[in-house]
Formats: sequence, C-alpha cells, structure tokens
Amino acid sequence: MFDYLTVAPQYLIPKQALTLLAGRVARAQGGAFTSRLIAWFVQRYNVTMAEAANPDLTSYATFNDFFTRALKPGVRPLARAELICPVDGAISQFGRIQGQQIFQAKGHHYSSTALLGGDAVLAAQFDNGHFATLYLSPRDYHRIHMPCDGRLLRMIYVPGDLFSVNPTTACGVPGLFARNERVVCVFSGAQGPFVLVLVGATIVGSMATVWHGIINNPRAGKLCQWRYDVQSVCLKQGQEMGRFLLGSTVVMLFPDAALQFNATWQPGGAIRLGQAMASACPTTAT
Repeated sequence: MFDYLTVAPQYLIPKQALTLLAGRVARAQGGAFTSRLIAWFVQRYNVTMAEAANPDLTSYATFNDFFTRALKPGVRPLARAELICPVDGAISQFGRIQGQQIFQAKGHHYSSTALLGGDAVLAAQFDNGHFATLYLSPRDYHRIHMPCDGRLLRMIYVPGDLFSVNPTTACGVPGLFARNERVVCVFSGAQGPFVLVLVGATIVGSMATVWHGIINNPRAGKLCQWRYDVQSVCLKQGQEMGRFLLGSTVVMLFPDAALQFNATWQPGGAIRLGQAMASACPTTAT
C-alpha cells in the first residue's frame, strides 16, 4: 500500500509535458543560467566530477553536454569476462526469465513480449533465458556500453508512458519497464542473440545511439523499426552504444544457456561500467 500511495501522484501529473519542458531546458545554451543549474545538480546529487574527462562545470554549453559527459581514459577498466557491466548504476533485478515472465519487484512480473513491443517471435528467443535490469540514478555516468561484442540486427522504438523508474516506482507500478517508452536494440553475439532495452522515464529528454543519434525527439507516438541487414554496425565489448539525456534504466535479455552472474551481485547493489557481470558456465562432458 505504501508503494502505491507513493507513486499514485505519477498517474496524475502531466508527465509528457513535464518531460518536454525538461528536454528544452537541458538542450538550451543558457550561459550563466546553465552553469548555475549544473553546479546545483552536482551539489544536490553529489556527482563525482573528478572522474570526468572535463571537470570544468562552466565549460559545458548545455545541461545535456554535462549530463552525457565522457569519463577520463582508464577510470573504468574492463574485466576479463564474457559479459561486463555496461553502465554505472545499481542492480534493480537479475536472474532467470521464467518462460516469458521477467521479475520486476515483489509481486510484479512482466512479459518479454510486452517489453519488446509485442514481437512474440523475437521474445521467444529468450524464453527461460536470463535478464538483468540496471538503474541509472541522476548522479551516475549516463553513457551505455556494450556488455560483449555484437552486431546490430534491429532497433525498435516503442512509445509508452513516462513513469519514474526509481526503485520505489518499480515496486508500485505494474509492468513498469514494459509500459514506459523504450528503445529495443537487438544484437547477435558469440553466444547468440541478445537485447539491450533503453527505458525512458519522467524528465528523460531523449535517448540516443551511436549509429542513429537521437531517436525519440520529437516523440512519434507510434512504433518504429529499423533493420541493419545491409548496413553493418559492429561494436566491441566496452564500446559506447548509446546514452540517456537524463537518467533511466537498461534491461538486458540473453538466451537460455549456461550463464552464471557475478556471485557478488545483489539487488540494490552498486555497479560500475566494466565490472564482470556474467560468464558462461563450463559444460560437463558426458
């Protein structure tokens, strides 16, 4: 009941209008106003600017430039693992997909078909597979990197709501990640297909990928799909694949295979880009 009462106001506020306004402010070259806004944000959310390639707050022309800032080379070394963590943030949930049901929070599941924009054929490739849901808070680094080598096959923009995606909302809004606006990126890798889903949220001005640029600005309000059968987009493990212009969540899907997540992982635990996320379990010869 507490979770419902906490998130109930989100059903009433004009989330689309608020997000459009925030996007305009974040894109504006506001001079001194922009610098003051960035300074306030850094103090409010305790942002670690010492890791930024450019720590000078006054040098960012827009808030988006600051928010999608690059890191200094070498501050996120890549672990030697089949799958590395693609973002800085916190673990929301991870584990097995039960049939097509993905665990969101206590009492809440959603289907992989719903998450992937209703594409049942695509979703079936991940039946009884594995998932990981990673939350990026306002203070985090907001570029998204590849968990492993991959070749892009498809990208799908799925329109939807713009609820907040913080842990409280995840506990209080049924099917949150399958009802919010999102961008589904389908890849082929050494272990088979895998998906990275960039989930939008309240005040997330837009989402972008390195091969397409900004995807949802202005918001089309309809499902859109791009195929990359001819255009070759191949990304290496650890390479940037996209970014959030204001924070949100990444959901990853992997097929049914012998996969073991990092033994130190726990829901709510902090994570950093480049850390070991999972490895393939060795199979026993018969």
